[in-house]
Amino acid sequence: MRHYENLVIVKPTLTEEEIKNTLALVEEVITSNGGEIIGRDAMGMKKLAYPIEKNVRGYFYVMYYTVAPSAISEIERRFRINEEILRFVTMKYDSKREIKAWNTMVEKTKKTVAAAPAPVAPVAETTTEEVAS
Repeated sequence: MRHYENLVIVKPTLTEEEIKNTLALVEEVITSNGGEIIGRDAMGMKKLAYPIEKNVRGYFYVMYYTVAPSAISEIERRFRINEEILRFVTMKYDSKREIKAWNTMVEKTKKTVAAAPAPVAPVAETTTEEVAS
């Protein structure tokens, strides 16, 4: 198993729910090919350096994972087929120095997730019928 990092840029025209579904599909592609996702970093909507398919912004998402090298070609093929992905890049970490840097980046993603406030549960709305009874 080798260490990899994937940066995926998703179309900005999608709704929040469609972006979540696309990212879930991207992660499913990795796990279905025997990969194990170690860390994630949702960087959010950012301005692109140049327009891609007339889009000037994109949703950036980074994943750190381990997978067998033979699975990368299938993962990238499935990314190319997905029309909601504007661009993606796969980076391989081989040497001990690179793997140490990979581990450092994974730890940073875990710290930012731990430092982020917990999502607030939606409050149930009461209707006038419930109040009257």
